[in-house]
Amino acid sequence: MSILVFNSGSTSLKFGLFEAESCRDLASGAIDWADGDRRHALLTFRGEPSGQRCAEVAVPNDQAAVSCALCALTESHLAGPQPAAAIGVVGHRVVHGGAQCAGNVRIDEQVKATIAGLAELAPLHNPPALATIRAAEAALPAAVQVAVFDTAFFSELPLRARVYPLPYAWYEEWGIRRFGFHGISHQYCSRRAAEMVGHAHAFPAGRKLRIVSCHLGGGCSAAAIEGGTAIAHTMGFTPMEGLMMGTRSGSVDPGVLIHLQRQHGLTAAELDDALNFRSGLLGVSGFSSDFAQIEEAAAAGNPRAQLAVEMFADRVRSAVGALSVAMGGVDVVLFTDRVGENSAAMRAAVCDGLECLGVQLDRQRNAACRPDADIATPASPARILVIHTREELMIAREAWRVARRSGV
Repeated sequence: MSILVFNSGSTSLKFGLFEAESCRDLASGAIDWADGDRRHALLTFRGEPSGQRCAEVAVPNDQAAVSCALCALTESHLAGPQPAAAIGVVGHRVVHGGAQCAGNVRIDEQVKATIAGLAELAPLHNPPALATIRAAEAALPAAVQVAVFDTAFFSELPLRARVYPLPYAWYEEWGIRRFGFHGISHQYCSRRAAEMVGHAHAFPAGRKLRIVSCHLGGGCSAAAIEGGTAIAHTMGFTPMEGLMMGTRSGSVDPGVLIHLQRQHGLTAAELDDALNFRSGLLGVSGFSSDFAQIEEAAAAGNPRAQLAVEMFADRVRSAVGALSVAMGGVDVVLFTDRVGENSAAMRAAVCDGLECLGVQLDRQRNAACRPDADIATPASPARILVIHTREELMIAREAWRVARRSGV
């Protein structure tokens, strides 16, 4: 038996095949729609014995994308000649589970209704996840379908980190609270960080390992993780709060939104569109949401690109500082996902000024690093780690755990 994982987003579908029980990685792939245009997609696939390959594919909808992923696995013979018989569990990344789905669960009609009901709080993620679930159910009707929620890792946030300073009845009666996102990535990377530093560095006996995890990609967030448990997070009721992101604003003064409604007549729908799709790096730079492109333009002298890079680094640095203080200090600062793993200049900019917390960057290690790596100086009191996030592996582990609990 094998476990198939789908990690769906607004412009991509990542997938992976894992061996049951051991969760050994057998194959992985991704279907990317360039600029969100579903008429043109690029399939990348890695798996023995075929190695790695790339191909242009026609996948106009989520059902076609799921079929394309299954075809790639069938052609590689990794899922056997009949994947429907070999794949016993399918794990799905779902961004928002709300209070209704505080943990990872087997998918039924009620779970799907919950995911659909939370779509307006995670408009970039919940709708494609639900479409992928339905397509997977149709293609693999005998498999156990499991939802693995980004919010699950943050379900036990302390009350002080969960409640907003708003009328308390809004929390009690309407469920207005902080949830936290990117939990699958933060959970995997914090465990990997503990492995990396556990035997190499001695921290005071009896003290829990204090980690600030920075997930920096199209979406960005940072989390304070103490002894493997999340105690604070930059995102909140929706994945829009916190750090500046690719197209999302991150935290802004709510008075700005009230002013725009009163003085400029913007509707709730117009504000939603601007904050989710036209802000962040794209809004400031004016030409791209891709950090690599903006970084290149900044190096060439584009002033708005330079401003976007400076703002991005400032906000991440401020978050690291605040989250470190929430734990009374920090033992590990980790960077992950596309920007966190690939931009040495950004990591250097974030760490510049964190020396007061014992975070001392080795610039040569930083410039030359490949994940997973420690880029702190040997004498640094806190370690600085660059970790390749493996969300699909974490989803496979959690899906298998839920499936076993269900009697598979």
